[in-house]
Amino acid sequence: MKRKQEKEAAEKVMSLGRNWHRPCLRCQRCHKTLTAGSHAEHDGVPYCHIPCYGYLFGPKGVNIGDVGCYIYDPVKIKFK
Repeated sequence: MKRKQEKEAAEKVMSLGRNWHRPCLRCQRCHKTLTAGSHAEHDGVPYCHIPCYGYLFGPKGVNIGDVGCYIYDPVKIKFK
């Protein structure tokens, strides 16, 4: 039992004012595993700095999240 508690404590990280299992601290958009203290947040939700946070919440314009941007979301095209 003691080993299990030690393992759980080693896998626990504190971020955004709460405890997370290390693999559960992920970017809300791309699901990349994040490191506590080195990620962005919006409304208490974690995001990676680049590209997700900038794309979703940064200024819009060429190359920073709008038309003509190199950061993009894949578009699903439906054929009939």
